[in-house]
Amino acid sequence: MHATFAALADPNRLRIIELLRSGPKPVNDLVAELDVTQPQVSKHLRVLRDAGLVDVEAKAQQRLYELRPDGLKKLHAWVEQYRALWDARLDAMDELVSELVREEKNRGRKKH
Repeated sequence: MHATFAALADPNRLRIIELLRSGPKPVNDLVAELDVTQPQVSKHLRVLRDAGLVDVEAKAQQRLYELRPDGLKKLHAWVEQYRALWDARLDAMDELVSELVREEKNRGRKKH
């Protein structure tokens, strides 16, 4: 998981992931969308590939890059563990706030 987060920590690599959501793209299309050179985009793609987030397919003279679902599923599963934890904590906080509001209303009624 460390490699995944390290790969996604770079804004250009995160942008590449976002660009590939719409489907496979050649390096030149990614270069046109980013403010970096072709060698820099290729380096970013290598990091993403090594982290298991993208795959590459050779088609004639082009290399098409696409998202790799397995790598993203692992990331999703990891995030989901923490979402469940926070959902439970937020639910408990909602209950506490509701209880405090009820108590405050009851105190207001008793004063009258």
